[in-house]
Amino acid sequence: MKISAVIPVKDDASQLEDCLRALARQTRPADEVVVVDNGSDDRSAEVARRAGARCVREEQPGIPAAASTGYDAATGDVIARLDADSEPPPDWLAHIEEVFAHPSAPDAATGSGLFPSLGRAGRWAAQTLYMGGYFAVFTPVLGHPPVFGSAFAMTAGAWDAARTRVHRDDPEVHDDLDLAFQLDSVRRDRRLDVPISARPFGDVVAFGRRIRRGAHTVLVNRGPRAVKERRRA
Repeated sequence: MKISAVIPVKDDASQLEDCLRALARQTRPADEVVVVDNGSDDRSAEVARRAGARCVREEQPGIPAAASTGYDAATGDVIARLDADSEPPPDWLAHIEEVFAHPSAPDAATGSGLFPSLGRAGRWAAQTLYMGGYFAVFTPVLGHPPVFGSAFAMTAGAWDAARTRVHRDDPEVHDDLDLAFQLDSVRRDRRLDVPISARPFGDVVAFGRRIRRGAHTVLVNRGPRAVKERRRA
């Protein structure tokens, strides 16, 4: 099994360096690391190349376009997705290999985000209300758990089937939730949980934008216009 790790990044060189360092410590190394530079003005591309990653450029702004470009560029049987602020534990890719080596493997397996930089109360709120709420709200909508963009993996075949249906040109969609709408089966696996930064909680405006994008993503996939388009197809 060949595993490709895909990391979209924009102006996040320092966090990317930590993420790539964590990938280099994996007990089961990635067969390739693809970093998608989404128009960075900092050293992100330089950091990626220095770490031995393959760096591709995506000029269209937004994580949906950048992530899709990375998945398209990946050559592995399994595509493991991280964000620049993800720091996967050393056995993360080994657990992914174990999941997808099984004959009954799903289209995708997802972990959750962990927030070690927060205090005890903050960690509880982030895990229970933010991450727990994400899975609790969208699992019934999808019929399976959503994937979490900082810590999931999918088969290359699943991406091939989904790549023309995701809204990669819409920067206002929640890219991982949008992808989850196109997948048939997703397994929640706590062994894939990954520590990430607590940045979502430091900016009220940015946090509100995440909520708005979640609602927009549901609308473009399940709203009246989406239903009409599916019927025409």
